[in-house]
Amino acid sequence: MTIFWGIRPALCFAWILPSALYASDYFDPAFLETGGAPRTAVDLSLFENKESQTPGVYRVDLFINNKMFDTRDITFRLEENAQHKNILAPCLSEETLQSFGVKTAAFPLLRDDTQGCANLSAIPLASSEFDFSEQALRLSIPQAALDSHAHGYIDPARREQGIPGLMLSYNYSGATWTSHNGTGTDSQYLSLRPGLNVGPWRLRNFSTWSNSQGQAGRWESVYTYLQRDISALNSQLIVGDNSSTAEVFDSTPFRGVQLYSDEQMLPGSLRGYAPVIRGIARTNAQITIFQNGYSIYQSYVPPGEFVINDLYLGSSGELKVVVKEADGSEQVSLVPYASLAVMQREGQYKYEVISGSYRSSSSDAENALFSQGSLIYGLPWETSIYGGMQAASQYQSLLFGMGKNMGDFGALSFDITQAWATTKQAEKNRGQSLRLRYNKNLLSTGTNVAIAGYRYSTSDFYTLGETLSSYHSQPSRLDRRRSRTELTLNQNLGENLGYLSAMLVSEDYHTSQKRTTSATLGYGNSWNGISYSLNYNHYLNVTKEDNQRLYNQDNLFSLSVSVPLDKWLRSTRAGYTFSAAEKRSPGHSVSLSGSALEDNNLNWSVQQNINPGSQANSSDASLSYNGRYAQVGAGYGYSRDAQRLNYSLRGGVLVHPHGVTLAQSLGETVALVEAPDAAGVSVRNHTGVRTDPWGYAVVPYLTPYQESNIQLRPDTLPDDVELESNSHKVVPTRGAIVRARFTTAVGKRLMMTLKDAQGKPVPFGAIVSQNTTTSIVGDEGSVFLTGMAEKGTLDVSWGKKPDQRCQVHYQLSGQEPTISGIVQLTQTCKSSVNK
Repeated sequence: MTIFWGIRPALCFAWILPSALYASDYFDPAFLETGGAPRTAVDLSLFENKESQTPGVYRVDLFINNKMFDTRDITFRLEENAQHKNILAPCLSEETLQSFGVKTAAFPLLRDDTQGCANLSAIPLASSEFDFSEQALRLSIPQAALDSHAHGYIDPARREQGIPGLMLSYNYSGATWTSHNGTGTDSQYLSLRPGLNVGPWRLRNFSTWSNSQGQAGRWESVYTYLQRDISALNSQLIVGDNSSTAEVFDSTPFRGVQLYSDEQMLPGSLRGYAPVIRGIARTNAQITIFQNGYSIYQSYVPPGEFVINDLYLGSSGELKVVVKEADGSEQVSLVPYASLAVMQREGQYKYEVISGSYRSSSSDAENALFSQGSLIYGLPWETSIYGGMQAASQYQSLLFGMGKNMGDFGALSFDITQAWATTKQAEKNRGQSLRLRYNKNLLSTGTNVAIAGYRYSTSDFYTLGETLSSYHSQPSRLDRRRSRTELTLNQNLGENLGYLSAMLVSEDYHTSQKRTTSATLGYGNSWNGISYSLNYNHYLNVTKEDNQRLYNQDNLFSLSVSVPLDKWLRSTRAGYTFSAAEKRSPGHSVSLSGSALEDNNLNWSVQQNINPGSQANSSDASLSYNGRYAQVGAGYGYSRDAQRLNYSLRGGVLVHPHGVTLAQSLGETVALVEAPDAAGVSVRNHTGVRTDPWGYAVVPYLTPYQESNIQLRPDTLPDDVELESNSHKVVPTRGAIVRARFTTAVGKRLMMTLKDAQGKPVPFGAIVSQNTTTSIVGDEGSVFLTGMAEKGTLDVSWGKKPDQRCQVHYQLSGQEPTISGIVQLTQTCKSSVNK
């Protein structure tokens, strides 16, 4: 307190002095010593103004024109500003500024000096400001000196092809049904997605194996291909098995060569879409999803509404969803998967070129050679034109269309296809197909409407697939679509009013006069944490036999309510579902579900299903765990007639230059976390993902060509490990294995009290350094240090004179840390000056 009373008169006198009397502010370091004999003051001249600090490398948040650009290490050096004060200024090379989007070629004087630092003042009105307290570097650069890019643009130079490696994602599921009379059935399903990365090349395969009671296991290769990106064209090159995009022609499976525009390589403001599958299961059901004739997904669900939102789709093409109930009955619905209105911005284009052989999922089609090409181009007046051709020895077709943005009325596209087909019966068919597609987004009301109608004007129109299938099928068995109508609607009804969704797919056929219709209608909302939904599903299949129409239809209705129980049970919800079908008695189910463990990576549920009319009551329980090495699940169901046990195992394996890392399911693009000696560290926003005993972890499902910020949670670090930075940003290319390397300091955390030879504390503000680590001495000579080895030497300085420096030789063996893992130690700092 004496110090404040002693300086009060001086402060009062200084307050009334004119500011012109000052040359600069000055703080006497002696004020830091509050008692005892006078000490040698620490040299704080470097810190006399807020812009001046110790030069060196700082990890900073980089802002360009007030927009966050990156977090990175920047070298700072001392420079004299216009007020003749030394301040920290960033050392940015010409190449670095170019990566920021600066038009460096327009400023010849910007060139690097001998230290590799460009002259930022060569850009008129450009400036930099370093906020040391916030560790933020703010660059102000005139817009005319920057390249103009769309919102979300990322410099292609930041894209990483990644490291070489082998990767494998696997998904195994199975179930055993046992009736109470002793009979039983088993089924298993396994999908494997192996891959190899070498430079920009990606070798990928997708294979499945399925086995049912009484049938031999069956392997099926869905695709194998070699892929790489062509950055200059914003395109992907694929050699092998794949399916064409579904924007101009219907999706066509092939084996050959494909070059197509990849929208993912464009800025985020210019792209894309993925489907969510919803439905209702009456009983404990098996869900199987097919695309282009191949089974790509299988899982088991309890009675009630289900939602599948984690589909990994490698290509376009309509999805067929098969719900197989416990009694053997099946519900089949179709989900469109393609963009609808064909539009491009003015001057932009999308293209696709394919050459190869037609690849069918069965032996019912001719694997004929064919070529296909398509182009979409954006014209002025918010209009796009598009066209394409398909050519094989038995088939040729031409397509031309136009799309128009009609402002408040949405976007509309129309096209016509002329086809010439020669079937196996040597019939030459010439027909046309007209198609109308419409898309409307109302951001203000949250509405998305998409409608597409197909109508074949003549019975002589054949698609490429129908033509080639005629060579292995009887004409009467060949179902050729005459018309198809699609409608999807998603409507946000406003604040607190919920959402409305609807989907309709209707088709009829020329030959069999068959007609199929599937429709869903749903409403959902929440109130005070209580969520509820209403869903209606309609299925209709009309066939004709012996000149009679046969109708097979089903209507399903469900009501679901979910109530949080967090006041009594952490992360737990209670649920109720009512379901009714047209030809079955209504049913009820009550459930309790929740999650446990620190990261909520253990999920559980129990459910009781009641069917008063049929007395077919059943019980279900399930458990799933998202671990660092895999995702494991199991379920058990019991009913009056049978019991069921289902199980699943999903995960991934990554073989990289440093070893083998087990992981959760990988997806297409991944990051390999490298944090040496940091075992068991959690990755933020990725449930269950932790580093293994060697400090490696795999972060799955990264978005290609977009910036991903990989963050480690410091609170999960071992006591003897510190991170230089807990975040690392990557921009992976499609299918890449990118490194996210974190620099770790392995050693003990140390709170050391430093005293000089007379036993007095080292001055406040003294700099303590060891190799590249620097800390500042606090009150009473205390300093906090991390990553300390068992023994070593510290250099301490509080000025430039020889007698303002000393060294500490420390030894930590035998020192026990506190509960918080910090070792406390008092050491004498010995001067290197001979007295």
